Amino acid sequence: MLGRNKKTVNIVTLAPSSLLEGRKALITGGTGGIGKAIAGAFLNAGADVIITSRSKEKAGICAKELEMIAPPGRSVCGFELDLSVPESFSGLLSDISAVPWTGKGVDILVNNAGTNAGESYFCNEGDYDTIVDTNLKGVYFLTRLIGEYMISRSIEGNILNITSSSAVRPAISPYMISKWGVRGLTLGLAKKYIKHGIVVNALAPGPTLTPMLKKSEKDDLNLPNNPSKRFVLPQEIANFAVILTSAMGRMIVGDTIYMTGGAGVITFDDVDY
Repeated sequence: MLGRNKKTVNIVTLAPSSLLEGRKALITGGTGGIGKAIAGAFLNAGADVIITSRSKEKAGICAKELEMIAPPGRSVCGFELDLSVPESFSGLLSDISAVPWTGKGVDILVNNAGTNAGESYFCNEGDYDTIVDTNLKGVYFLTRLIGEYMISRSIEGNILNITSSSAVRPAISPYMISKWGVRGLTLGLAKKYIKHGIVVNALAPGPTLTPMLKKSEKDDLNLPNNPSKRFVLPQEIANFAVILTSAMGRMIVGDTIYMTGGAGVITFDDVDY
């Protein structure tokens, strides 16, 4: 339970279940914030999990942390992966195959990793490239790699893109542009892969209480310019990630589920133009 001044907000998490029993998930950016929350929720729902980070050390440390809280029998490992450099993906499939418990193969991909550093309209070219290469180009090439991997093994699974409420705002920054791109890509991938039994959807959080946005220990759930007056919690995103990638979500295809508290969906006044 987290405080909102004198009020409280209950953190509701899904009970341990078999919703993802036997599934194998690859989660990019799985070492913190939304990605780590999704990894924990997947483990709790019966899946085994591979997380990635640009830092091999960080991926390993976080994998051990997740293993400590994972239900008995669940497995976690961490890989180094820089989404902004698609040529670095070449060894990923070999790394996955070398993990003993992957068995038939990975059947869930969560494209979560992203950055919003230097997101202003007046950012420099270097920042623009970093944001778009990570948030859009990397998602494109990694999804193509894993999608074809699934098809070649006759794996019917799920691809879940973590986008943003920025994908419904008029785009004025490289971050917003990249999220518009992923929104469109979600539709295109869903159309391409559904005939192979691969379901593609997206989750679009609004401002979320993660280290990316929480600048100091004084920050709390309050967010006055959000219609719901608070941040989204990573656990709330993780709950729906489980549902969308489980058998319950098989008939949700090409959709984006907005979990924004209203930000971007019913108002744009939380962004400067």
